[in-house]
Amino acid sequence: MSERLVPLGEIVTTHGIGGWLKLNPYNPQTTVLNPAREIWLEKDRTRSRHEIEKSQPYKSQFLVKLSGVDRIDDAEPWVGSIVYVPERDLDSLPSGEYYHYQVIGLEVFDTKGERIGVVARTWSTPGGELYVVNGAFKEHLIPAVKEIIEKVDFAAGKMVINPPEGLLDL
Repeated sequence: MSERLVPLGEIVTTHGIGGWLKLNPYNPQTTVLNPAREIWLEKDRTRSRHEIEKSQPYKSQFLVKLSGVDRIDDAEPWVGSIVYVPERDLDSLPSGEYYHYQVIGLEVFDTKGERIGVVARTWSTPGGELYVVNGAFKEHLIPAVKEIIEKVDFAAGKMVINPPEGLLDL
């Protein structure tokens, strides 16, 4: 499989007895959970392809019914799985916007040109999205907000940040 898969969220529990799964999405505004959509579930480093039979928003989560998963006993093994979708299925974004996963691997510099490190991953918290940056001697947590992220240059493979006083000392 050569196509890039993008993590969409995590299956956190079953819902009811009819095989429904509850998905905690990384992006609550996602619109790619349509019926007949191909998704991948990964658990214990093993990925398997599935088709969505039905889905619906549920509070800040989604309820997902997979084809062939019709009972709670069929659904339980998928709890704890990460849901992936092919990158081609993501909604296109307006100019100047990007998905958080796209910054992984970018080199991070401050506005003075000093190298901070490399974005290793993103971390969704109740307070917002954070970029986890591996520096030379420590890990930095950079809030993914426009007040701090000055520029993201995918062509150059870098991000420029304007950290408030003390952020990099934490």
